[in-house]
Amino acid sequence: MRVRVLLFGPLAEAAGTEAVDVEVPDGATVGDVPGLVDGLPESLRSLAYAVNASYAPPDRPLADGDEVALIPPVSGG
Repeated sequence: MRVRVLLFGPLAEAAGTEAVDVEVPDGATVGDVPGLVDGLPESLRSLAYAVNASYAPPDRPLADGDEVALIPPVSGG
């Protein structure tokens, strides 16, 4: 099955794109997605997730056609 992955900030920079379609195995969860996107180093995998525009836990199962946003930590002052 395929999902659309949206990347932000340093994730987009590392992958060289802001969005990518990824083939995921049946039974995959949101937390599996970062390991399936080429170019994302382990150091950038402490993330928040959203599926179809709603925040989701890493153990949420995926369905074909889902849109997954990988949201890096942010800091400000």
